[in-house]
Amino acid sequence: MEIRAPTFPESIEDGTLAAWHRQPGEAVRRDEMLAEIETDKVVIEIVAPRDGALTEIVKAEGETVESDEVIARFEPGAVADTPPAGSTGEPVGEPTSASAAVEVGISPAARKLAEEEGIDIATLNGSGRGGRITKADVSRAASMSAAVAPAPAPAAPVREIAPAPESPADISPLSDRVERRVPMTRLRASIAQRLLEAQHNAAMLTTFNEVNMEPVMTLRARHRDAFERAHNGTRLGFMGFFVRVSAEALKRFPLVNACIDGDEIVYHGFYDIGVAVSTVRGLVVPVLRDADALSIAQIEEQIAGFGARGRDNKLTIEEMTGGTFTISNGGVFGSLLSTPILNPPQTAILGMHKIEQRPVVEEGEIVARPMMYLALTYDHRLIDGQEAVRFLVTIKELLEDPARILLEI
Repeated sequence: MEIRAPTFPESIEDGTLAAWHRQPGEAVRRDEMLAEIETDKVVIEIVAPRDGALTEIVKAEGETVESDEVIARFEPGAVADTPPAGSTGEPVGEPTSASAAVEVGISPAARKLAEEEGIDIATLNGSGRGGRITKADVSRAASMSAAVAPAPAPAAPVREIAPAPESPADISPLSDRVERRVPMTRLRASIAQRLLEAQHNAAMLTTFNEVNMEPVMTLRARHRDAFERAHNGTRLGFMGFFVRVSAEALKRFPLVNACIDGDEIVYHGFYDIGVAVSTVRGLVVPVLRDADALSIAQIEEQIAGFGARGRDNKLTIEEMTGGTFTISNGGVFGSLLSTPILNPPQTAILGMHKIEQRPVVEEGEIVARPMMYLALTYDHRLIDGQEAVRFLVTIKELLEDPARILLEI
């Protein structure tokens, strides 16, 4: 029987066959992973349709795969409890790193990094779902190795700046200056292309404001424990508040929730807010559907799920498709101020930043308050400056007096 690539949605044209986890002749059980296909947005796992054996690989690693294209052929059949020693009848020796990776599972990015850093996959304990080895696991192992020994030579091909010396007397001070070239992942290439398109196709402008986070922080500290008990351990973070106030502000300023389609303005009657999530493969933006109808607990629960699935490369295409507005939190990495880039075809994106104690004047007195800079980047073709400023001021007012959200004022 034929093993085919999945049917990609319209937003994805093709993918790259990132890795084969089984080779022709190897027996597999139903639902065991055969291969991984990397698209512009997600990594899709291809599993065995039933017990049997892979008979032929049609698409090799690194090849482009189109929607519903045949990538391999498979022979259904019974699988012995003890797999044979090998097709040649020779005894199997010590398991290699590659075979260990097949047994426990490893992401393509993690495998590539392990090869580059000279890390033995068999020695790693995966932190992903089902013991799956992630890129973060490999990075930690590489850091530990670097702390106790010189860094291993890179496994990838390198280009020397100076010619290789023929004798010790010919050794040049530049002989250890090497370069290494690795191709971009499809996700990184897609991010680069989309950001470049956003710069070229939109009249981006950023407006700034600052918000006193003390009311939200006080509310969060007062009710955090009760919130977690009431919502099965869901943590009360800041993002839930920002999504809620953003949805409320979008209702008041529908142009910020709209987009441009040719010569037309498309007003969205729903509020699908994307939340930028950092993963080992790059920045992805899963979407909270109908965010205006979600409670803070539901928002926090969904965001926690996005983060976990993002780390395990389990986010689906549907979860990262669409969106009418985006929130990006650079503050978690220590960013004090930045100008976020639009997420096309959206016309606005909100940037959160680090909370810092700063002196402010209240009623003629200088006091210290936990302040955060907010940045709103918007498409000036559609949104005027006064509209953008008023939108950002609305977010500031709602955060500084959270009761406004409940009272809808």
